[in-house]
Amino acid sequence: MKLAIDEIRCKGCNLCTKVCPYHIFQAGKKPNRKGIVLPELDRPERCANCRLQYLYGRTLCGVCQLTCPDQAIHWIEEEPYEPTKVAIEY
Repeated sequence: MKLAIDEIRCKGCNLCTKVCPYHIFQAGKKPNRKGIVLPELDRPERCANCRLQYLYGRTLCGVCQLTCPDQAIHWIEEEPYEPTKVAIEY
């Protein structure tokens, strides 16, 4: 699984940057074509839901998705053999 932000639905409220316990989102710097500054993904490999959802068979966190008023955050399937980066923090 991979985290994705729908650029059409997002209005740039940045609630996801405040609620994520893994600090995956950060405030964006460049406006899109509508003039909205979208949040950016900062090391999305730290997302527990992205890494462990298949292992446990359920959503583990999802706070960002629940908090988003525009439902602009979702997970997409990865390619079967797409290399993934794993972050181990001590």
